[in-house]
Amino acid sequence: MTLKLKICGMRDPENIKDVVSLKPDYLGFIFYPGSKRFVADLDVPSIDAIPENIRKTGVFVDASFESIAAVVSSYRLSAVQLHGSEDAAFASAFKQAFPQVELIKAFGIDERFDFETLTDFAPVVDYFLFDTQSLAHGGSGKQFDWNLLKGYTLNLPFFLSGGIGIESIQAIKEINDGRLYAIDINSKFETAPAVKDVVKLTEFNNQLFSGAQAKGI
Repeated sequence: MTLKLKICGMRDPENIKDVVSLKPDYLGFIFYPGSKRFVADLDVPSIDAIPENIRKTGVFVDASFESIAAVVSSYRLSAVQLHGSEDAAFASAFKQAFPQVELIKAFGIDERFDFETLTDFAPVVDYFLFDTQSLAHGGSGKQFDWNLLKGYTLNLPFFLSGGIGIESIQAIKEINDGRLYAIDINSKFETAPAVKDVVKLTEFNNQLFSGAQAKGI
């Protein structure tokens, strides 16, 4: 499996254009009002201009089915990330209504996390996302102990998130787990909330994917 890259927390139209030039696999837009990276009135034309091979991902926290459905339709999202306390029944209903939309269920991981919680979700979502446990539902800039992933026994591929920066590259390369599908980066590459440093992103991209394999290089 070729490792994918997701850059999350986008909002500014010009910054989106710059980040798109790096050709990430996923771009994340946070539709959670409690986040510093909340998109608010996101510019629809700038989202429509994103190439089809970059999956436009909406991030939601305990939003209603109707509000998620409206956003998916308005912005033509190709992926949805549920980052709250949504249950498996909610995930299943969404997937039945939008089978063409990739569904990612996120979980905050710490020493108390019970991986058995994932069992009911595995048949109805496309991927899990493992983030650092925080009251703010992500964006903490802190990395959880990746050794805790030894408790994950299901076969579903996962995104790895939470405080990942350039200093994390070597540790990522040392992960020997075929289920690792994508790396999700956000706050460690910002000059301000929702404004990404393209120079740092380029460095991360080049070092992680190395040489000819670097995305967009």
